[in-house]
Amino acid sequence: MKLPWPLPAWVAVATVMATVVAACASPPAQLAPQVEARFPHDREAFTQGLLLENGLLYESTGLYGRSSLREVDPASGAVIRMRDLDPGLFGEGLALVGDRLIQLTWRAGLALVYDLETFEPLGSFRYRGEGWGLCYDGEELWMSNGSSSLTVRDADTFEVRRRVPVTAQGEPVARLNELECVGPHVYANVWQTDSIVRIDKSSGRVDALVDASRLLTGDTRAGLSADAVLNGIAYDADDDLFLVTGKLWPLLFAVRFD
Repeated sequence: MKLPWPLPAWVAVATVMATVVAACASPPAQLAPQVEARFPHDREAFTQGLLLENGLLYESTGLYGRSSLREVDPASGAVIRMRDLDPGLFGEGLALVGDRLIQLTWRAGLALVYDLETFEPLGSFRYRGEGWGLCYDGEELWMSNGSSSLTVRDADTFEVRRRVPVTAQGEPVARLNELECVGPHVYANVWQTDSIVRIDKSSGRVDALVDASRLLTGDTRAGLSADAVLNGIAYDADDDLFLVTGKLWPLLFAVRFD
């Protein structure tokens, strides 16, 4: 439609700006996990947080009365050490800062701090809202709460530094769950989906989407409950691999995202 009057200057500028923004919001790269190896995983573990340190997995598991902090041999799936949480706490995301493990809880507003070598409690932090995922990028902690924003926190005090909205092609990406910090990116499971998003830390933009729907065979998936969803990402820097699993999954996968 041709308007019978010229557009005001501010409208013309706004139109150009909107066009530029839309052009910059390019679709995320489409990736898939290429499986390098499969390992056993405790199918009773409701995986909420996962990280790799010195060849060992550290895992936070959830559910009231079943939450724990674990040290696991990734090759065999054997639990080497385990510390149970108070039955009134629901374990969530997990991060390693120096020699301290920090474990979130779901609705208690409590982050538990442990010594890496002994699992002995060192203290705790308080926060508002829910705790879902947590990772450490070497400078700051990145935390999710199931929304479409990540909260960046001071690694020593747990104070909020800033919040980063996460978008894909300009649209919010909600239900961000377990996190893994790798270089300039945060990888995030999207709750109740088979997707992992790669988030540019500087902009919050999703620049890659990983479709992990084919990790489990149909027969394996058929034997799992509805709660057994993809959740858990740990990065192996030595081999440039990701270790990926799910809540109540019987398998842990070593993969590359291609």
